[in-house]
Amino acid sequence: MMLSVRELEVFRRVMELGTVTAAAEALHISQPAVSRTLQQAERRLGFSLFLRRRKRLLATPEAQSLFSETVRAFAALDVVQKRAADLGAGRAGGLNIAAISAFANALLPKAVATFCKSRPDVVVTLQSMSALQVATHVANHQADLGFVIDSIAAPGVSVSDLWATDFGCVMPRTHPLASTLHVVPADLEHERLICLSRQLPLGILAVRVFADADVPLKTAIEVSQSTVACALVRAGAGLALLDGLGTMGMPAADLVMRPFHPSVKVMGRLVRPRHLLQSRLTRDFIDTLSDVIKTQDSCADTAESVTISRAVSEKNS
Repeated sequence: MMLSVRELEVFRRVMELGTVTAAAEALHISQPAVSRTLQQAERRLGFSLFLRRRKRLLATPEAQSLFSETVRAFAALDVVQKRAADLGAGRAGGLNIAAISAFANALLPKAVATFCKSRPDVVVTLQSMSALQVATHVANHQADLGFVIDSIAAPGVSVSDLWATDFGCVMPRTHPLASTLHVVPADLEHERLICLSRQLPLGILAVRVFADADVPLKTAIEVSQSTVACALVRAGAGLALLDGLGTMGMPAADLVMRPFHPSVKVMGRLVRPRHLLQSRLTRDFIDTLSDVIKTQDSCADTAESVTISRAVSEKNS
């Protein structure tokens, strides 16, 4: 018959401390309770653990053999308890994130770095993929969280708004339009434009913005990632139509982004499994990302104030 954890614990203490009295003190129970537990354990096992010699207990060879296994068992139990405590506190485990490249290259790295600083035992997997793949991974529980822009309809997931940014034009700071506060499609009619693929949300949005303004959209270069578009602008290949998320991290002294007027917003969205309770790690990461977004918004407001002052100064000079 199997011994209970309590019986093993009493047995271990007696073996370690040598007497019933010391074991009882360590376990905060009475000496008779220790003796009864040992006797019960011996009945379960069918052999003696200790030989009683006056007021002393002598461990039998069977007890010596069992003790080494008991020590290993309690060490393993300690590991389980520590892992359970870490999981409960959000300090251990794994977090799988699926995101479109704009999120994976811009906003998420800061959030992941901040999140992992206080959770060294947490393994974070960040995968970059298309919006449809993000939704599929989350729906199939291959990812705990997903990040996309624009709307996406997929079974098995729920989508919520996360962060709104401006849609506009990225250009070198030395470009004549950089001295303006906003741009309109007509300002870009004769520029070489770098656009995201028309199969992607921002590519579709660019077509709509120009169509609404009754200005033909003449794409010079089509790309699949915002980082590539910024690199092309930096190389002098043209101006790029991007959102604020796609331009995060670019050097402030290098390129600037001028939003469209009237304002066109791009919504970043959080994708979660529809019928699955969120883990502690998942909730903590969303909180961390929210803090990063607040910091980003604060920095963006400061940068916008500087930009407006500079633009006004340049126009008045």
